Amino acid sequence: MQIVWLGHGSFRIEIGTEVLLIDPWIDGNPMMEGQDRNAALKGATQILVTHGHGDHTGGVAEVSKSTGAPVNAIVELAGALVAQGAVEGHAFNKGGTVRFGEVSVTMVPASHSSSMQVGDQSRYMGMETGFIITGEGRTIYFSGDTTIMADMDWIGAYHQPDIGILSAGGYYTMDMKAAAWAAKRYFDFKTVIPSHYRTFPALAQSAEALTNGLPGVDVIEPQVMQAITL
Repeated sequence: MQIVWLGHGSFRIEIGTEVLLIDPWIDGNPMMEGQDRNAALKGATQILVTHGHGDHTGGVAEVSKSTGAPVNAIVELAGALVAQGAVEGHAFNKGGTVRFGEVSVTMVPASHSSSMQVGDQSRYMGMETGFIITGEGRTIYFSGDTTIMADMDWIGAYHQPDIGILSAGGYYTMDMKAAAWAAKRYFDFKTVIPSHYRTFPALAQSAEALTNGLPGVDVIEPQVMQAITL
């Protein structure tokens, strides 16, 4: 398995025979400036989108059209992205599981907000979500944008993820200290990768507090376009 950070909350996960793009905000993402866009998108088989905000959906329809990768998201958001020209995938909902070859993806709750600009209006895009991704004998919890929430209790107990990709930049989501607390309280991660940080001055610029808060856990600070092999 290879996990590649595309900056901010965007990831490329190569797992089994699949290449998953999650919230692939490429164009306009300041952390992708000067990076190889084609390499980031090469071979994409599926796109997963957690919620409607522009720093997660910006350019997603164009990425879908150019790669041929279908978009999979909560019903309202999936419909809006298909209306923009994205290739139709699964318009599923929380608790639902879809399968791509030997990889399964289950939609789980997050606690944030979700809207998208459609024309001159901001429209509700269904609820914000995260994903449980299972393949190669590993289980990833991709938190999406969220604060600490009680749902993490059953997500950890039921799905038992060993890898956590956690939004932890603060201001818009939980911060590094809170993410460490949630990881200890609700999960038994072997590996944690922070996301949704370093992009803007308002966000955390370092994961030091996350690392310090999770002794014994392999906390990996990702670098843009550098693969993490697990």
